[in-house]
Amino acid sequence: MKDKKQVKQRIIDEIEATNILVEKYRDLTKPIAPENAIGRVSRMDAINNKSVNEAALRKAENKLNNLQVALSKIDDPDFGYCISCKKEIPLGRILLMPHAVSCVNCAR
Repeated sequence: MKDKKQVKQRIIDEIEATNILVEKYRDLTKPIAPENAIGRVSRMDAINNKSVNEAALRKAENKLNNLQVALSKIDDPDFGYCISCKKEIPLGRILLMPHAVSCVNCAR
């Protein structure tokens, strides 16, 4: 795969951005103290928002893990090649999803 330098920088940038997101979601998913006088309806909204943020946190943590794996494998000779059909994954797909291990056709 050519353009590995560009892909590596993209992965590093994505890791930095995703780390920021993970920290933001961790702050948003802290427990809601029962002594806060926010009212029953507001408390239910806060609990609902917390569950939405927990799902977003799991997704961001998963993405971060995938990016770190991609960064660790970028120097492997088979990086950028589909694990199913062995064809080169288009650069655009790798730049959008650096952790992609299959081409669009095989990912379907």
